[in-house]
Amino acid sequence: MGATTFTPDTERLLDSAEAFCVSRHQRLTEQRRQVLGLILDSPRPSGAYDLLDRMRVDGKPTAPPTVYRALEFLTAQGLVHKIERLSAFVGCAHMLQSASPCGHSHGHAQGIEAIQFLICTHCRRVFEITDDRIRTAIDAAAQAQGFRPAGATVEIEGTCAECLADAAAAQTQIS
Repeated sequence: MGATTFTPDTERLLDSAEAFCVSRHQRLTEQRRQVLGLILDSPRPSGAYDLLDRMRVDGKPTAPPTVYRALEFLTAQGLVHKIERLSAFVGCAHMLQSASPCGHSHGHAQGIEAIQFLICTHCRRVFEITDDRIRTAIDAAAQAQGFRPAGATVEIEGTCAECLADAAAAQTQIS
């Protein structure tokens, strides 16, 4: 049974995620660690069956429920996010950008948790953003209706800057 080799950056994040889990009295088991590592090492969102296939190629006999349970744990801990539109998972950008993983809640002292993603329909990359104006607008719209939201995930489809530049360069070559 071979062990997955991750990039040094991913290994550092996995060690940090493990310490975070321990601080919450949770266990980042070997399978959870492997699933998180595969997600973090991927440049695009990973679906459950994609993860399952990658684990099997690595020589680890894994059943779908194992991957789903790992994803459920990682999501509950705030280490990954599910992109509903793609039915796939990405590592939390806040975890990736900070020295300590995901003790944040994407929310604020007042208002709802509002996670926001930009999804490129061309290259399928996903960018997590944090724009308090979006959260504030959701809060205001809900309050105007007498509604108390528990959370919100905003998924915006479009074209990323890199794909736009590639398309412009291709257009320039054609002209």
